[in-house]
Amino acid sequence: MAFELPPLPFALDALEPHISARTFEFHHGKHHAAYVTNLNNLTKDTDLASKSLEEVIKTAAADLPAKQGIFNNAAQVWNHTFFWNCLKKGGGGKPGAKLLARIESDLGGFDKFKEDFKNAAVTQFGSGWAWLVLENGKLKITKTANADLPMAHGQTALLTVDVWEHAYYLDWQNRRPDFVQCFLDNLVNWEFVEANLG
Repeated sequence: MAFELPPLPFALDALEPHISARTFEFHHGKHHAAYVTNLNNLTKDTDLASKSLEEVIKTAAADLPAKQGIFNNAAQVWNHTFFWNCLKKGGGGKPGAKLLARIESDLGGFDKFKEDFKNAAVTQFGSGWAWLVLENGKLKITKTANADLPMAHGQTALLTVDVWEHAYYLDWQNRRPDFVQCFLDNLVNWEFVEANLG
């Protein structure tokens, strides 16, 4: 198969008690895996099967709505792979000095960043994502619905949190704000974010 399900960058139970092994069994083992399977089925015997995931996303995005199914599944494979890397045991807290300085200058301070990022995640109606992105050389907080992602808007993704219900419902039920706060306080992999900033 052209596209494969990448392994989680940590053990299933590594982020407990914040995110349970059971959530990852479903979220990674079922949901993420299904997007990979669907994408392979949709691109089989086409020229897209030999392209990179990013190329598939950009090609399908440019051809919407004719390739909506391909875009949705390819983007969700990318989004989830990116999200796993935004997480780490013992994460959260503040980023390193370089990124912190950028957050201070572009977003009005670290506390304001946390408040605005959480607000973007909580106010995303229905399924979607909250993002910290780089756009025209500046940091920006944004949100996308369903499978949409910064790449489709000329932005560079730096950090994301998944606010589809399958990301948190087994552990947090309807308490999306608490899940996002926990993500910021305990799970953000700032080294990964800094690496994306370059």
